[in-house]
Amino acid sequence: MNQQAEPFLKEVQDLDVFTQVHVSRPHESAHLHVSGRATYTDDIPEVAGTLHAALGLSAKAHAKLVSISLDKVRATPGVVAVFTADDIPGANDVGPIVHGDDPILADGVVQYVGQPIFIVVASSHEAARLGARRAEVVYEELPAVLTAQQARAANQYVLPPMKIARGEPGAKIARAVHREAGEMVLGGQEQFYLEGQISYAVPKDDDGMHVYCSTQHPTEMQHLVAHTLGVASHNVLIECRRMGGGFGGKESQSGLFACCAALAAWKLLRPVKLRPDRDDDMMVTGKRHDFHYTYEVGYDDAGTIEGVAVDMTSRCGFSADLSGPVMTRALCHFDNAYWLSDVSIDGFCGKTNTQSNTAFRGFGGPQGAFAIEYIIDNVARSVGMDSLDVRRRNLYGKTERNQTPYGQVVEDNVIHELIDELEATSDYRARRKQIDEFNANNEILKKGLALTPVKFGIAFNVTHFNQAGALVHIYTDGSVLVNHGGTEMGQGLNTKVAQVVAHELGVGLNRIRVSATDTSKVANTSATAASTGSDLNGKAAQDAARQLRERLAAFAAEKFGDGRVNARDVRFAHDRVSVGEALVPFGEVVAKAYLARVQLWSDGFYATPKLYWDQSKLQGRPFYYYSYGAAVSEVVIDTLTGEMRVLRADALHDVGASLNPALDVGQVEGAFIQGMGWLTTEELWWNEGGKLMTHAPSTYKIPTVNDVPPVFNVKLFKNRNVEDSIHRSKATGEPPLLLPFSVFFAVRDAVSAVGGHKVNPPLNAPATSEEILKAVGAVRSASADVAVAAARV
Repeated sequence: MNQQAEPFLKEVQDLDVFTQVHVSRPHESAHLHVSGRATYTDDIPEVAGTLHAALGLSAKAHAKLVSISLDKVRATPGVVAVFTADDIPGANDVGPIVHGDDPILADGVVQYVGQPIFIVVASSHEAARLGARRAEVVYEELPAVLTAQQARAANQYVLPPMKIARGEPGAKIARAVHREAGEMVLGGQEQFYLEGQISYAVPKDDDGMHVYCSTQHPTEMQHLVAHTLGVASHNVLIECRRMGGGFGGKESQSGLFACCAALAAWKLLRPVKLRPDRDDDMMVTGKRHDFHYTYEVGYDDAGTIEGVAVDMTSRCGFSADLSGPVMTRALCHFDNAYWLSDVSIDGFCGKTNTQSNTAFRGFGGPQGAFAIEYIIDNVARSVGMDSLDVRRRNLYGKTERNQTPYGQVVEDNVIHELIDELEATSDYRARRKQIDEFNANNEILKKGLALTPVKFGIAFNVTHFNQAGALVHIYTDGSVLVNHGGTEMGQGLNTKVAQVVAHELGVGLNRIRVSATDTSKVANTSATAASTGSDLNGKAAQDAARQLRERLAAFAAEKFGDGRVNARDVRFAHDRVSVGEALVPFGEVVAKAYLARVQLWSDGFYATPKLYWDQSKLQGRPFYYYSYGAAVSEVVIDTLTGEMRVLRADALHDVGASLNPALDVGQVEGAFIQGMGWLTTEELWWNEGGKLMTHAPSTYKIPTVNDVPPVFNVKLFKNRNVEDSIHRSKATGEPPLLLPFSVFFAVRDAVSAVGGHKVNPPLNAPATSEEILKAVGAVRSASADVAVAAARV
């Protein structure tokens, strides 16, 4: 081999190891976040003449609007105009699925405290807020239903009941050696995004409207604004560069704010910004659905479930919103990681005079899985076994005991290996012994330990939403611009899409820029939700980039290969193109391709395969694949005060072949803490009049950095998706939110230690200090009764 050939061969060999995926890369906007230069909707420079809007809200949970006097509102200094439902030229509706039940502005009747009645537009944000509070409204109060239990008693629902059943659960429960029945309550959760709801509407010529909106679903906002104004969709442009968090709260409920801003801008022909304060935001918007459960279960001496029936009722609020698919997903996740041979799952969507509850990270999945975990926790304590052993006994199998109650076969099960690894790395058995010794020697402080698994289905359970589009442009200097239909809310979607495109084109990540999501570029997009952002948009962008690479390869083979190189043999890596013995800079190939009139932009599209779903029967294959995980948590409680502290958490989560391990670990960490907050401190409370009293950071307790476990071990499980997902990765958005079930059941384990683990604690979620104290008292009382009964015998 001659000396001149050696460097070339080394460079060619380097092409084979080039990768921009499966490696950690910083978030594409991290430097902007930490420096304060990231542009959110409220940071966009205001157009001259911009006005500000505020909403006038209902003070009653359910009432007829007898009269509304807005004279004092209009007389407020700075107020320019006031609009009511009568001013809406098109449809007064923002219902995402059921149309007509979710008005933009109340018309004739109000259905919850905080429902918008009118819009105030003023020269400043402060003037608009002041004016909104000066309306004189006369109400005729009507009966109000506030809880899921009340809705069930009144037979009042936003949608028909749902049911999934298999086998003969009633008969199996009746014949079981052990039977148990009970009920529990799981609270809701405020999304508490750092950036609140906001829309900035700017009128354009010829009835156009450009709305900058903090939303997870630009296309839905486009449709809603168009319907409100009575114009075609092509008149409306929705743009979102980034959100300061969404968590589902900006999937459908950003619609009301977009429509109100657009209506005011349309009427006044001036730009209008609507940014509610945090209190108003929390009063107006819906949250995670809280659930009430009743159940029956039959099981054998070893804790194997032989039959189980559960009845789930959710508090949906006054309108349907997304309650239907949320309940569907709850029903489809009741099994979690467990084989249930004979099962009945009933779901009821209770209509209440409260905020219309909506999407929240997990979208009903956490509420469904929580129920079976609670039941198994009870079963384990009742048979006197470690809960981990009972969980293992009931897990799905690999080749048998592997079909879900809704008919999908579990083909990618790794939960056994994952739990094996976590049990070993967390020293579960040794710590269980140490905790038992601690509890035996401590009367006031009690420790608890729990390991809980996760199996979470990935895909929209409305099949047609599982599609995405993308545009990729290569400029003549070799730089690349990407636009896709997903939205960036801090989760790193744009970073992953940029990595996918860079890998496909064989260029450095610094060449790639992802532009703001824009309905005029990629049309008819799905929401960035259901953990599908990277799966859908990554595949669409990959499709577009692959077309460009193939065009460039064909051109390069002809231009630089002297007719001796096939386009299939041209390789792209490290910003260079290998064409036979030639190694040409990527930018040079692009520049020459332009001169040769080669198309340097392409669109891409992706539709998730293998999905089918019969909503009438609740049967089919709603999920493309499953993500798995497990976590071990150790807690300590003070039995005198109810205070609780998480001492250690170990999480092992399956993300397939991770596109970006650093981002995925961050997602798991964030989901764990968010889910922990939901299950322990984040209590939503409405007073008897239906007013949400926890409507600000002063009254609603989200986790802080001080609540993070001092020992917090997060690891990604080594795996590769069996399905052809984007580079065989798996979703990371929603599934890890179920990992902190381990925290709740560790708390329950600690409470049960008060009674020597002989009594199932009646602990509801969130496990606040008050709930823990009540449960401790109940366990002590029940233990005393057992002792008295034993003494009599």
